[in-house]
Amino acid sequence: MLRKILFIINRKAGTDRQKQLEGVIRRYLTPKAFQVEIKHLEYLGHGADLSREAVTNGVDTVVAVGGDGSINEIAQGLIGTDTALAVIPLGSGNGLARALKIPLKVPLALELIANGKRKHIDIGYANEHLFLSNAGVGFDALIADQFRHTKKRGLWGYARLVISSFNKYKGPSYKIEIDGQQMEQRAFMFTVANGNQFGYEFKLAPNASVFDGTLDVCVVPPMPFFGLVPLGFFSLMGNVDKTSYMNHYMGKQILVKSPELAHLQVDGDAVPLTSEGQVLFRVEPASLQVIVA
Repeated sequence: MLRKILFIINRKAGTDRQKQLEGVIRRYLTPKAFQVEIKHLEYLGHGADLSREAVTNGVDTVVAVGGDGSINEIAQGLIGTDTALAVIPLGSGNGLARALKIPLKVPLALELIANGKRKHIDIGYANEHLFLSNAGVGFDALIADQFRHTKKRGLWGYARLVISSFNKYKGPSYKIEIDGQQMEQRAFMFTVANGNQFGYEFKLAPNASVFDGTLDVCVVPPMPFFGLVPLGFFSLMGNVDKTSYMNHYMGKQILVKSPELAHLQVDGDAVPLTSEGQVLFRVEPASLQVIVA
């Protein structure tokens, strides 16, 4: 029986790039072994609609072709089903792909898809918004909100926003409850991680795992501007959790409250706050099948 695979390509990929990519897909996944269909994102939420339809049609694997935002959207229709998610990382940071050690080169990613090895991963929710890699309410959420309005994409566009916004941002004081344990802290960043990085190998939670059934809570205290340099350095080195630049906790359910809480990001994309001044983060262990190395 032919293995049915649906590729869903981000609408921002570009026409020439799409044609080239489709040719590579057909070359690696031959008609003798695979029944391949290729579709493109056409509107916000289309990825979830396509993946739900794929489940109904008995598709074995849905391949998200794009960045973490597209992957998140497509994954929404696959949670708790027998249809697996695969990834061809064509985004900027590619946080989930890096966390799962999925190759960034298309031919190598296609080889994984052809092999079809599956594993269940945990998923997270922030006020019922799905996240696979991380979610946050601090400075990263503010930048995510600004990033969606800028035409400067990629790492340098992100860096420009960080530099221009840093001095205007004062870390709020948060009331935090982690599995019933309460505390209060001021924070420049308050990030809850399922995977171990944001992307670009930037790791606030270097030991976080999408397979351990828990979430990692990363609280970065307020800092002067020059503190960004060591924070970035230790994050790239993978040991920031052992420094004074971050307080690290773990839990399955995290409630954070602050009257200054105004932004929320999931997997790098800004989303609306559905409850004023607070966000509930929770984990659902082993809820999504993913094609892995």
